[in-house]
Amino acid sequence: MAKLESLGIKRIEGIHYYVHDLARSRRFYCGMLDFAETWRSTPALDAAGRQRSAVFEAGNVRVVCSSPIGGGGRAARFLAKHPDGVGTLVFEVEDIDKTFRLLEERGGTAIDEIQTFQDDGGTMRQFSITTPFGDTTFRFRQHGGFTGYYPGAERVGDTAGTNQFGFADIDHVTSNFQTMKPMLLWLEHVMGFEQMWHVEFHTIDVDKTKKTGSGLKSIVMWDPASGVKFANNEPARPFFKASQINIFNEELRGDGVQHVAMTVGDIISAVRGLRARKVTFMPTPGSYYDVLPERIEQSGIKQIDEDLAVLRDLEILVDGDHDHAYMLQIFLKEAAGLYGDPSAGPFFYEIIQRKGDRGFGAGNFRALFESIEREQRKQGLV
Repeated sequence: MAKLESLGIKRIEGIHYYVHDLARSRRFYCGMLDFAETWRSTPALDAAGRQRSAVFEAGNVRVVCSSPIGGGGRAARFLAKHPDGVGTLVFEVEDIDKTFRLLEERGGTAIDEIQTFQDDGGTMRQFSITTPFGDTTFRFRQHGGFTGYYPGAERVGDTAGTNQFGFADIDHVTSNFQTMKPMLLWLEHVMGFEQMWHVEFHTIDVDKTKKTGSGLKSIVMWDPASGVKFANNEPARPFFKASQINIFNEELRGDGVQHVAMTVGDIISAVRGLRARKVTFMPTPGSYYDVLPERIEQSGIKQIDEDLAVLRDLEILVDGDHDHAYMLQIFLKEAAGLYGDPSAGPFFYEIIQRKGDRGFGAGNFRALFESIEREQRKQGLV
């Protein structure tokens, strides 16, 4: 297939997250992650959309959380089918007219025409499309000086004095599917993305005596012009139903966004500070660090700057495969486990610091899966 013209995506600007409990989300983002609450919906917007919303920001990461007010709104429709989850991904684009035209030519399904909003600062133009996974839509937005977040939103604060952990950008979005091929084809033929990376494994490769296990196939698609990356997972046999990918889909009640990775400049300081604020992470077994020096030597990284004892203490993962380039990453506990509430859903965040490596941590995938399996066994799910 010939390379398609770029949609002109600049970045993933943020996510729109539908939640049952907006006050709980506020405590998480502001009280634990040190995001700033910058905007809230006005009573008029609440009534029009039948949902109450708040915007949380850190660095270039923006999270909109909306909870329903009665029935009939988008939040209520989403939450009638799913637990808390990501309902929209927002992309900033260079030229909204071009993006709309290209998507329509390639068979993308627009939900609405391009909408234009104006205030004293300028304009903002946007439209949304459907996607092949779950009830998650994509919104494309071009900024032209519009000073507000959205018509009907009121500013309640700014980012000054917040973000002590140094969150910078959205590195990638990972989604889970019962079968990912439709999404891969859609990303290629409609969005114009290209395959970047893939991995397949099963945890029974480690222990052949297991009666169950968690396997996956993962393919990363990306937009080379912007660097926007989507990791796409599906369960692998044997034990397809026991795969944590399948269990995620059962808990979400459909395909959807599993996690969003946010970059930081100093992951050790960030994780140390987050743990002090009682943020809970997926546990990593000590055996991971016992073999880490050998993995680093065999992988091509050869050496890292960090003290392995500190990484073990904070349970930060290391991966890479060549030329002394590597990355450091850690995964927060999923929302349902974090809050002790199944309605909070299986979504979680990843924190990542890249030190020259563009990959996705094939070795760490296994460590993450084994960690999730341990949590699932505690809950009697496998």
